[in-house]
Amino acid sequence: MTLSDIAAATERALPEMTDDLRTLVELETPSDDKHLLDAGLAAIHDWLVARLGEPDETERHDCGPHGDVLAVTYRGTAPGTALLLCHYDTVWPAGTLAEWPFEVTDGKASGPGVFDMKTGLVQAVWALRLLRELELPHPSVRLLLNGDEEIGSLSSRPHIERLSDGVLATLVFEAAQNGALKTSRKGVGLFDVTAHGVESHAGLDPLAGASAIHALAEAIPHITALGAPERGTTVNVGLISGGTGRNVVAAQARCGIDIRIAEPAEMARIDAAFGALAPADPRVRLAVSGGWNRPPMVPNEPSRHLFKQAHAIAAELGWELEETAVGGASDGNFVSALGRPVLDGLGALGSGAHARHEHTLLDAVPARTALAVGLLTALASDAS
Repeated sequence: MTLSDIAAATERALPEMTDDLRTLVELETPSDDKHLLDAGLAAIHDWLVARLGEPDETERHDCGPHGDVLAVTYRGTAPGTALLLCHYDTVWPAGTLAEWPFEVTDGKASGPGVFDMKTGLVQAVWALRLLRELELPHPSVRLLLNGDEEIGSLSSRPHIERLSDGVLATLVFEAAQNGALKTSRKGVGLFDVTAHGVESHAGLDPLAGASAIHALAEAIPHITALGAPERGTTVNVGLISGGTGRNVVAAQARCGIDIRIAEPAEMARIDAAFGALAPADPRVRLAVSGGWNRPPMVPNEPSRHLFKQAHAIAAELGWELEETAVGGASDGNFVSALGRPVLDGLGALGSGAHARHEHTLLDAVPARTALAVGLLTALASDAS
């Protein structure tokens, strides 16, 4: 069985894969709607069984108000296990589908969540289906689906870290970046700085007050100065609020900050700088909350080897596979930070994540699926 045979099989499967994509997109699964997430995951489980049969192992973990984690394992024909990592939640609120239904036009599939990342989920499942249909050697495959990726994976992170332990590789089916695999991702820090001042009348007794807004305005330049583009560190104060009236010295003000880092050492530097923030007026107190949501994904040696394998497989399939670094984070960051082999961006080609022009290029789906099939077969050879 050659890679050309695999590519031909994925081409033949495209109509069914497109039907499956429609099925998943028409399951609304917004990150903040537990009822829809539960219903969506139940439907996805039924779809998995229809496409792959009953799993050899099944774990479902209650994640409270967030989408549950479902992990299913299908036994392979070679030693070891590969983890396929996907999320089923989307940023789109309930009701979006009514005004923006799934549609295929000129080879582009559009609809809420089609690019981020329901196409990737279809590709992951079909990669395993084709491995089995074509009777190709492959390790056991563990498919992990989480429902809180878009809001930081706070509930699913421990399960991702646990279930990626000891695997041959973790393959993340997030969308590609212009066709390139994502071998580096920035870490993300989400912080809030709140100023607590002393309220007073701005006209009758201005000096009795200590303005939280003024103190926060003093602090923000120190915060934004933490940016270091030469190190890959960016700082954005994206939200600000405070005060109760124009003629009131504000008792409270708050800003929300997004920080992206490429180097792990930046976390300590920025933490220390936040700890040193001090308002000029001693009557005002500054409080920092939040923290680091995801560590940066820095390529390790096992991950570099994994990309080289993917590059060689793509070349045999007839196309040039590139790698790239991106500012966004994914669940792959957690795996990479533990020194484990991970490859990200194996999902859809297209664009428009989190935007109304979100779409997937259907012509690219077979080749991306064939790449995943080839990688899993290569992992079987490595483990033998």
